[in-house]
Amino acid sequence: MPDVGSQTETDKTERDVVTACAVPTRRFLLASALAAGASVAAGRSAGAQDDQPGSDERPQKNDLLVVSEGPNAGQVVKPSDLKPGGPPVHAWPKDPKTAVVRDGSRLNEILVIRFDPAELDDDTRARSADGIVAYSAICTHAGCPVTAWVKGEAGDKNVLKCMCHNSEYDARASAQVVFGPAPRRLAALPLAIAGDSLVVAAPFAGKVGAQQAG
Repeated sequence: MPDVGSQTETDKTERDVVTACAVPTRRFLLASALAAGASVAAGRSAGAQDDQPGSDERPQKNDLLVVSEGPNAGQVVKPSDLKPGGPPVHAWPKDPKTAVVRDGSRLNEILVIRFDPAELDDDTRARSADGIVAYSAICTHAGCPVTAWVKGEAGDKNVLKCMCHNSEYDARASAQVVFGPAPRRLAALPLAIAGDSLVVAAPFAGKVGAQQAG
């Protein structure tokens, strides 16, 4: 016949072991839940910063321009920063009132280049600020970024070039297409100078980006 006292003692020991294991397990689950909650909160906070009101709006009149890439990213573009004849500076528009950088859409990236005003045609000069011109950085063919500033296929002057399908644009002549499959020029952004900074003088002239199918 089994020893009832011994069996009771064994059951108690097993219960003690289970309870001892359960306590740290509950603590672990609670700690994990708190950590997960903190992570979600941090993610929401970061998302709120990324999705600031106005960040995806097209450039507005009086917006500043700030460098979009490289070691000077975020700095306001000044006429004195631009080397005559290029290369272009990649920039985002920035609302001067709210300090929101309009980088919520890739269609807002801009190429800023300085020329001698005498090099520009009449229409381009009218949109420039002391020879400084700005264009959309998005190719009108397939929507790739325009990244190169190289000698053109049909001349000895540098052109804006999309390396996806080799479309080329003449920045001195309203960014008209001079080579490749792009169907139309890059959208131009009129500029002005306010103090020692470049500002947007008017919205984009022309459609930004590639032609949508259908």
